Amino acid sequence: MSLQYFGLHSISGSLIVLDRVEGAQFDEMARIVLDDGTERTGRVAMLEGDKAILQVFEGTHGLSLTNTRTQFTGRPMEMPLSGDLLGRVFTGAGRPADGLGEVMPEKFGDINGAPLNPVSRQYPRNFIQTGISSIDCLMTLIRGQKLPIFSGTGLSHNKLAVQIVQQAQIAKDSGSEFAVVFAAMGIQNDVADYFRRSFAESGVLQNVVMFLNLANDPIVERIITPRCALTAAEYLAYEKHMHILVVMTDMTAYAEALREFSSSKGEIPGRKGFPGYLYSDLASLYERAGIIEGVEGSVTQLPILTMPNDDITHPVPDLTGYITEGQIVLDRGLEQGGVYPPISVLPSLSRLMKDGIGEGYTRADHAAVSNQLFAAYAQVQDARSLASVIGEEELSELDRKFLEFGKYFEKCFLTQGFTENRSIEETLDLGWTLLSLLPKSALDRVDDNVLNAHYDPEAAALLVQKVRERDG
Repeated sequence: MSLQYFGLHSISGSLIVLDRVEGAQFDEMARIVLDDGTERTGRVAMLEGDKAILQVFEGTHGLSLTNTRTQFTGRPMEMPLSGDLLGRVFTGAGRPADGLGEVMPEKFGDINGAPLNPVSRQYPRNFIQTGISSIDCLMTLIRGQKLPIFSGTGLSHNKLAVQIVQQAQIAKDSGSEFAVVFAAMGIQNDVADYFRRSFAESGVLQNVVMFLNLANDPIVERIITPRCALTAAEYLAYEKHMHILVVMTDMTAYAEALREFSSSKGEIPGRKGFPGYLYSDLASLYERAGIIEGVEGSVTQLPILTMPNDDITHPVPDLTGYITEGQIVLDRGLEQGGVYPPISVLPSLSRLMKDGIGEGYTRADHAAVSNQLFAAYAQVQDARSLASVIGEEELSELDRKFLEFGKYFEKCFLTQGFTENRSIEETLDLGWTLLSLLPKSALDRVDDNVLNAHYDPEAAALLVQKVRERDG
């Protein structure tokens, strides 16, 4: 029988301190009983000698230093797991928030997860189709990858997240089911309603597990939200043999909650006040993506984070970039210019893309059209910079061709409707049509045989005519 401790040594924010504690473990859960008999949940956040510092999930208001009773459970925080998670909405702490009652568990899972043996990891291959041309063609999301989206405050990353959840799919011959685990941290009530309404109205909610942590919820809950989501994802992937896409937004809100919690513990701050262990803490989340050899199922991560002041060198995007396998960068200038989704092509990349595209995965010409689009759009930026100095009239004929290509590339390829779901074939064909606006001699990243098979100036002229008629 476990001991029960009466009284508290001190209270600080969402933390309580107990002294003369024996046998407590880091991350161990505790039951906290108030004077009136109501219960709260705590988790051991720090141990110093015989003192135990606990996070209180529901806050410390109403706690008494003398009459509060605390009992340690001897177990870490666990989440009930079963196939019935799909279609459900939970709080950030994994409690039902949809009025449908508790989940009947097949098992309980430690939210901290278990590290994957690197030897048992299988190299990620096969792509996940998002239906968004710029992602599918130029920075392809590979199953088992972790590919973050770097956004800025006020940009349309929430809208993009909803579109990806609604449209994402895997190859029909994969033999496994596909589902999405969606975790939102520190969001306003109207944003939470937008996510729930969008998924319900589009009919995808039955294939989604949602975890919603609101801005007015305790920061303790914000810290465990991604861990609950990843625990559900790992269960569905490795025990139910499903391919799971985990979308987590906003990781900056998570990191700021971690900073606040670290400060309340009196830890020495690092860059911009974040704790020195921010890198390892983020890695403990991101490295839970992957494929286990011999197990049918995978966990793919698409974390979304906002860069304060659009600063990509801020600690959160900076450290995230070191851990993950590429990034998708959203651009404020493109959004202000009416481009949705406002994906900035040149600083974006997918490091695992080369091994998950081509013959047998997407299409044989995928790598060729992707490389040529990157190269051509880079020359567009050079031509625009030159035109800003000497004027467009002084540019060479080829530079003017690149300017025209850039205009239609942004209007037709980068820009697509919120409900427009393009297949990979449509995306690649559109890429070739746009490249056909340029002279053959300028397309130097493509093999001549491939170029001759896809180069079509007539299709390019027809596309230009359609855009001009549409725009009046």
